[in-house]
Amino acid sequence: MNPKFNKKILAIAGIVIILTLTLIIINSTRNDQADNNKIARNNGQQEAVNIEDEPTNAVIEPTNEPEPSITSEVIVKEIVELSVEEDIPSLYEVYSAYFPIGAALEPFQTTGLKADLLKKHVNWIVAENAMKPVSLQPTEGNFNWTQADQLIEFAKANNMEVRFHTLVWHTQVGDWFFKDLEGKSMVDETDTDKREANKQLLLERLATHVRTIVSRYKDDIKSWDVVNEVIEPADPDGMRASEWYKITGTDYIETAFRVAREAGGPDIKLYINDYGTDDVVKRDRLYELVKEMIEKDVPIDGVGHQTHINIEWPPVGSIIASMEKFAGLGLDNLVTELDMSLYVWNDRSDFGEEIPYQIVEKQADRYAELFEAFKEHKDIIGGVVFWGIADDHTWLSTFPITRTEAPFLFDKQLHAKPAFWALVDPATR
Repeated sequence: MNPKFNKKILAIAGIVIILTLTLIIINSTRNDQADNNKIARNNGQQEAVNIEDEPTNAVIEPTNEPEPSITSEVIVKEIVELSVEEDIPSLYEVYSAYFPIGAALEPFQTTGLKADLLKKHVNWIVAENAMKPVSLQPTEGNFNWTQADQLIEFAKANNMEVRFHTLVWHTQVGDWFFKDLEGKSMVDETDTDKREANKQLLLERLATHVRTIVSRYKDDIKSWDVVNEVIEPADPDGMRASEWYKITGTDYIETAFRVAREAGGPDIKLYINDYGTDDVVKRDRLYELVKEMIEKDVPIDGVGHQTHINIEWPPVGSIIASMEKFAGLGLDNLVTELDMSLYVWNDRSDFGEEIPYQIVEKQADRYAELFEAFKEHKDIIGGVVFWGIADDHTWLSTFPITRTEAPFLFDKQLHAKPAFWALVDPATR
């Protein structure tokens, strides 16, 4: 067991004892004050102080107003939560010889304790939602930069790099993209000439979206997710049957990459990002698409592997094998959205607030195995980004059902878990 846990337990026990004694004294004092005289102490001598405007034999009637309830349990909980452990190693510093360490965040996490945790442990950030298409251009021609700029400024102030996520996606994108000039759905159009006109209109809108964003942030962001989740083996041709694909085929992918390169220049790095890249069928279809694009001189620099995994699956070897396959095309590999669910796929159970310790340990062992493999293959991995930083904020809490999840290295109190120590100092576990 981590020796730091033993210290925490002893510290909390001490606090509980002190607070209990304090409450006893407070209650005793309150009872004394209910008497008809107040007792004052002066140089160790007691003297009676009459209560103003009360007869000497008066009894103070209790009010019906309830007093705030302060229990040692609540106070201890607050003391535990309101802290970032400053005396532990920095995760990104431990891995500085291998690759940068990043985390996804929301703008509200750029201040307070969560910001302090990020500043200590990561040197790379990515917007969880603030840079997705609908966030930046909710309606045509109306760009909203406020939250994205906030993340950029946070990164600059703390010597962090920024990743962009994402220029193109099939969800969290404004419906206006896919409406024709008359406001009708492009997908429903059956006339051949109008379909071609709609395709060109959609590609023009896409080009404007990409060019505007990349031009604004090209000096601040060097790593870009250009298209996200375009492969779906169950759909026709293995391509996700999104509105993008139904209207333009793969031309939207080509357009997005070309315009991003034109707007951003040769120094930015452009990635195609997807989940489940460890699956052989999906991996091979993505490989086929990327190879085809490269042969057409589409400027793809690397592949983003989301890496949403669980404590059982997939095998670490499958994750590495996928990276090696794309490295064979001369491409960089990034782990872009790492988290580790406590539950295997299709398991709808819920541990509740008390997660079994053996599950926490199993997660730690799996993280250790994963990062050992990453370190061994650092020459083909450009960075590792967690899709969050601590267990108090994770999309998995409501996917696929609402339940307790704990996918990260830090718990809901922002304290290091066994998984953290497994990565930075295994001897202390």
